[in-house]
Amino acid sequence: MIDWPLAELLPHAGDMILIDQVLSCDEEQIHTRLTVRPDGLFNREDGSLPAWLGLELMAQSVAAFAGCHARRDGKLVELGFLLGTRKFNCNVEHFPVGSELTIHALRSLEDDNGMGVFECHLSGPGIHASARLNVFRPPQASAYLSESQELRHA
Repeated sequence: MIDWPLAELLPHAGDMILIDQVLSCDEEQIHTRLTVRPDGLFNREDGSLPAWLGLELMAQSVAAFAGCHARRDGKLVELGFLLGTRKFNCNVEHFPVGSELTIHALRSLEDDNGMGVFECHLSGPGIHASARLNVFRPPQASAYLSESQELRHA
């Protein structure tokens, strides 16, 4: 189990942190978990989470993977972007309250320019979702964002 607080691994704050815990992280993969609680930002009226939120849970797991590597290497946790996904499949429409979900993200590609691909799986009682996430972490995120903002105002 990873002891670093999630707020130190993810570039998210407060209620936007949706995963509860990093179970393990190594050079190529991460395992995270969460328990569906009825009072979150994205809960349906019955307290469950819509299945499409599985994509964000996978993306936050990938972000935690990057955060664990940054912390381990003594670097700052940088901002990253979910560019898209392929083949998001889920066998349910929502994740019921009280469900314990585990997410596994396996890095299948990452280049020096910050582009990456992760194979992700989410599981719980009677629940299975999978997707391939395409992500981008610019080498200097703050410079990248400043440049993007300047282009918008030009």
